[in-house]
Amino acid sequence: MLGTLALSIFPLCMSLAAISDLLTMTIPNRVSLALAIAFFVLAPTYGLPFTEIGIHLAVAGVVFAACFALFALNVMGGGDAKLLAAAALWFGFDLSVVIFLVYVAFIGGVVTVFIVWLRSQASIISAIGLPMPSSLTVAKKIPYGIAIAIGGILAFPSSPLLIAMTKSAL
Repeated sequence: MLGTLALSIFPLCMSLAAISDLLTMTIPNRVSLALAIAFFVLAPTYGLPFTEIGIHLAVAGVVFAACFALFALNVMGGGDAKLLAAAALWFGFDLSVVIFLVYVAFIGGVVTVFIVWLRSQASIISAIGLPMPSSLTVAKKIPYGIAIAIGGILAFPSSPLLIAMTKSAL
C-alpha cells in the first residue's frame, strides 16, 4: 500500500501541474513543493545514499539556476522553472536527467506548435462551438508545464528513485 502511494506521487503531481497550467496558466507552488518534500522523504526510505541525494539536489540546483536565468530574461515562467527543478530532483546526475530534459524539449516544441496553430484557428473553433480554455486563446504564453509533466512521466521509469523503490519491493 505504501509502495503504491510512493509510486504515484510523482505522476500525480506532474498531472496536477499540467492540468493547472492548461486551465489557468499557473502552476501552484504547492505542487513543486510536494515533489521536493516527497523526494526527500522517499529517497532515504528506499535506500538512496545521502551522497547520491546530495547529487540529486545539486542537479536540481543547476536546473533551477538555468531556469531562473530564463525567467529573468522573460523566456520561461516562474512556475515552469520551479516545476522543472523539482522534477529534476527525482532524476539526479545520470542518463535519466538527460532523457527527462530531451523529452521536455521535444514535447515542448510539439505543444508550442500545436498551441500556436490552435490560436490561429481560434475564430473557427469558437464559431463551431467547441469548448476550449480561454487561457489557450487569450494568453500570449505557452503552458509549458504540460510538456514538463509529460516529459517527466515518460522519463519516470528511468528515475534512480523509482528503480530503488521497485528493487525494495522485490
